Amino acid sequence: MLQRFTIGCLLTISVLLSTRISEAEDHLPDVKRVVFLGDSITHAGGYVSAIETAIYLQHPESHIELINLGLPSETVSGLSEPGHAGGAFPRPDLHERLQRVLELTKPNLVIACYGMNDGIYYPLGDDRFEKFKDGMERLHIAVEKSGAKIIHLTPAFFDALPIKDRLLPAGLPEYRQPYAGYDDVLEAYANWLIGKKKQGWEVLDVHGAMKTAVLEQRKTNPTFTFAGDGVHPNLEGQIVVAAPLAAYWGLKLDAAASSDATTVDSVKKLVDKKQQVLKLAWLSHTKHVRPGIPQGLPIADAEKEAAQLDQQIRTLLKQ
Repeated sequence: MLQRFTIGCLLTISVLLSTRISEAEDHLPDVKRVVFLGDSITHAGGYVSAIETAIYLQHPESHIELINLGLPSETVSGLSEPGHAGGAFPRPDLHERLQRVLELTKPNLVIACYGMNDGIYYPLGDDRFEKFKDGMERLHIAVEKSGAKIIHLTPAFFDALPIKDRLLPAGLPEYRQPYAGYDDVLEAYANWLIGKKKQGWEVLDVHGAMKTAVLEQRKTNPTFTFAGDGVHPNLEGQIVVAAPLAAYWGLKLDAAASSDATTVDSVKKLVDKKQQVLKLAWLSHTKHVRPGIPQGLPIADAEKEAAQLDQQIRTLLKQ
């Protein structure tokens, strides 16, 4: 299913993206370290690993370091709905840790994907929308002040279909389950971000790519979804999340179609392992405050293990 989707629907999306991203760099950025920020969709890591795997396969001479610092539940708006996590803890606010992340990781480029949690699953509201805008502005300013550049990814697609029986209508005073039209909120957030391109922001449209892919698949499979819970994309969905950035950098995500499948699979597994080691180490080192995240290795140990995995990948690619 994944192979069929990747070389079929993903290629369709890539064509659409190539026409939308007229200012695409079409080459890898000349940077040493890229840090990915976001919520649980970024933390899951599928799209980051897909990008890194494509870099290894297409640019084995590259030594760009990709660090995933996505944190589940996090917002850029600082908002949290009543009863989040069963009342155990409020949603983490990116701005509580942002300066530590920038100071300790010293990125040359930040990729940020927020929005899914920022409307806290309520209908569109001016106060919540302003909090999102303000949080994004603060993020953008902080990254540029640190000397790094930033690329914003629009929010992922919220799929109401698979969870339609537990969604809530408009007009309620409180939402402890998602609002049925929540994707309209995310589309408004995405459109605002895209509008910031007029001010020189680099913005890539993940929301549009995901929505296009889902609607295309539903022409033949009316129940198709990337996210059984409406929020968290599966591996296929994570590949579509990766597609706008891949297109921007001139990367192909369907490399398995033209490469040795066994080698590609081995590279993917090693990249996933490398990403996991670095992610947990850097999350711990930068002292996030969200409960439930496993403790990572000390940075020196994690980087040593990552270097060993990198060498295994490069050896595989030379065979």
